[in-house]
Amino acid sequence: MINLFKKWWKYLTAKTNRSFEQNADPAVQLEQALKEAQDQHRRLKEQAANVIANQKQSELRLNARMTELEKLNGNARQALIMAADAQKAGDVAKATQYNSAAETIANQLIQVERDVEGLKAMVVDSTQAADQAKAAVQQNSRLLQQKLSEKQKLLSQLDQAKMQEQMNSAMAQLQETVGDDVPTLNEVQQKIEARYAKAKAHSELAETSVQSSILEIEQATSNVEAQSRLSQLRTELGLDAAAEPAAVEQPKPAEG
Repeated sequence: MINLFKKWWKYLTAKTNRSFEQNADPAVQLEQALKEAQDQHRRLKEQAANVIANQKQSELRLNARMTELEKLNGNARQALIMAADAQKAGDVAKATQYNSAAETIANQLIQVERDVEGLKAMVVDSTQAADQAKAAVQQNSRLLQQKLSEKQKLLSQLDQAKMQEQMNSAMAQLQETVGDDVPTLNEVQQKIEARYAKAKAHSELAETSVQSSILEIEQATSNVEAQSRLSQLRTELGLDAAAEPAAVEQPKPAEG
């Protein structure tokens, strides 16, 4: 049951993330990414500052120990000189006292020398860490500057993408039905072409009828001219009387 709940939770989380990525504004996401990059750079600088501060503190401690070591060396030498002088003067008590002080100083000197050696190693390590931190900050600073310089380029590309999407949407709407009561552009084009074709057909039929009438008139005119010419030829040949049928005589009545 627990495993099933985990699966459902992972599925819902993935689905929510996908829906968010699809609906999120890229411009806002770009600002968020740059803001996060700037925050990371700030945190990196703070960490680098801590590393460099640690290196500076190690150097200060080393310098202080070196000063103390030099002072102890001087005190030890002075104690030995004073013990030798007391020994020469026959003051055994003073000589013993100065020798004891010199021994105590020598023990302190040994401890300080050990501290100095340890601090030297610490300074070397902290110096390397500080150099690495500085290099990391410089590199990240260059990357951040590149991201900031690319911001305008990405925003310009985003604007171009939005305009192209709007153009694609407008072109797609020209090919789709706007509504049930509004025809598409293709449908209107087909309707206009059909009417034009029909009107063109009627025009061609009308032209054909006129041409036919003209031919009939020309044919009739030609026939009239031909008959007139034939009548003229008959007259010249004297064939008009022969061509007419002879009159039938009526019989006379009988006389009484």
